[in-house]
Amino acid sequence: MPDLEFKSPVAHGPISTPDGAVTVEDETVTAKIVVRAAAGTAAAADLAVPYGQSRLRADGTLVCGTRPDEWTLFAAVGRAAEVAASVNTEGFVNVIDITHGRAMMRVSGRKATALLAKVCNIDLADDMTPDGAVFSGSVAKVTCDLLRSDRAGEPSYLISCERSFGDYLFAALADACTEFGAILPVGLDIH
Repeated sequence: MPDLEFKSPVAHGPISTPDGAVTVEDETVTAKIVVRAAAGTAAAADLAVPYGQSRLRADGTLVCGTRPDEWTLFAAVGRAAEVAASVNTEGFVNVIDITHGRAMMRVSGRKATALLAKVCNIDLADDMTPDGAVFSGSVAKVTCDLLRSDRAGEPSYLISCERSFGDYLFAALADACTEFGAILPVGLDIH
């Protein structure tokens, strides 16, 4: 099969408030690999991140305990095949490259939690979802996987959803930014 040029479902660039209090960026191009591995397999032992938590490996791959016996690995653009090949597949192990099948965006800044509270059904208090927490929930009525991955001491969330909802979800998050002063480009709205 020939290599396909990657095309994000998100049609607009980053949205930010004038004071930088919150930014919404498309990160769909990030490599995304799902690993399902039974307890006792070499893959499960190597990944070793508990459900609901994450850790950054030395090679820059972010390993997220997405569900029991399931991990999502995020890596730099173009590393999907390398990351997938690094997983030991002996035993009951399944490795799937979902890079092209999932949209992903990042909401970050000191008002990121306040913005998500407008459109998310999860308690985002620090004690419930600390930096590194991995969880699932509804964001703007779209089922999503979320990872809190703070940047420069400010809250930051990676939000992943089915590709077909990517442009809508980005627009819904951008629309929520208007309460904090963001001005949306023409054509980016959900109304």
